[in-house]
Amino acid sequence: MASFTEGTPCWVDASLPDVEAGKRFYGELFGWTFTERGGSQVPGGVRARPADAYSDGRLVAALTPKRDGRMPTVWGVYFAADNAAGMGRRIAENGGQVISAPLPVDDDGIAAVAADPGGAVFGLWQPGKRSGFEKQGVPNSFCWAEVYTRDAERADVFYESVFGLQGTDLTGDMAGFRMWSPAGTEPGESTAVAGRSLITDEFPPEMPGHFLVYFCVADCDRTAGTVTALGGRVRTSPFDTPYGRIAVLTDNQGATFAVLAEPESAADEA
Repeated sequence: MASFTEGTPCWVDASLPDVEAGKRFYGELFGWTFTERGGSQVPGGVRARPADAYSDGRLVAALTPKRDGRMPTVWGVYFAADNAAGMGRRIAENGGQVISAPLPVDDDGIAAVAADPGGAVFGLWQPGKRSGFEKQGVPNSFCWAEVYTRDAERADVFYESVFGLQGTDLTGDMAGFRMWSPAGTEPGESTAVAGRSLITDEFPPEMPGHFLVYFCVADCDRTAGTVTALGGRVRTSPFDTPYGRIAVLTDNQGATFAVLAEPESAADEA
């Protein structure tokens, strides 16, 4: 079983109104296959089942049914926690909030949901039988997560205190962006696991703090076109960065995510 350093992203899931529709969308988009697990009661008495997503037979994500219409339709990220209860206390001590206290998920592990001081929601995962991704950093799997905030200084202090992350500020065209590396590593691009970006005036004034989940793809432009063909939409058209070509997309139920096609030289090395 793969292990994850505390404070690093280890899992993502999408909270959707219609899991079956989500399976069709992401099955077409990323070639994922699915298995059902457990079940949860939703309004109307219909039992909806979460679905685990696999790429090439390896676990990459999950689609979960919204239990109530007030819940957002969103992709969420979970950070590895050696002790979810202890991390929950650190979150509260540093100005965050524990929304859902740590609870067992069968024998797979213990999950909790929290928010940072700016309101960005994220999860904690304390492993049991399941540690997290079985595949990441290659096409059709998770590769990055970043939090968008209006208060960079407060967010930096929070995540670096709670998770022990080490920050590296970027310059030039990427100024205002901070990369985070796990504790005990040399901070920098080669060790970065997540990042912090700013909510600027380009965003709607009502937009709260939030996380954006990224998936690796082989071709960013083709993926954006496929999303549109499947009934989703392109929020930010494909553009180039020093780290690859990126697009921000929304699925056909309203969950937003990003895709990254690494530069050919980096993809070849992987």
